Amino acid sequence: MFIVSHWFLKFFTRGFASAITLWPFIILNSKKQKMDMILVNHEKIHLAQQLELGIIFFYVIYFGEFLFYRIKGLNKQRAYQSISFEKEAYANECNIDYLNSRELFDFRKYW
Repeated sequence: MFIVSHWFLKFFTRGFASAITLWPFIILNSKKQKMDMILVNHEKIHLAQQLELGIIFFYVIYFGEFLFYRIKGLNKQRAYQSISFEKEAYANECNIDYLNSRELFDFRKYW
């Protein structure tokens, strides 16, 4: 389910993201983004990750990895790009059929 809320994204991500997935919602910055199949696929990959791990464990790992990379000295953008969930989503966002062949816990390939 899509929610369009520029305000929420600006507040919640401090303007860092144009979309975010919070099970079971994909929150977008604009209605136009609903038509961006690559962005939507990227966010649907995050829905699959959240479903298989459970929402709490997903976010514990997500923010744990982010914090780990920040402590290692990476800036905010590089730390975000180093998160295994993001690596999987970016690597497969152009493959619209990816979720049909994705195996459980495939994000582990990107650790």
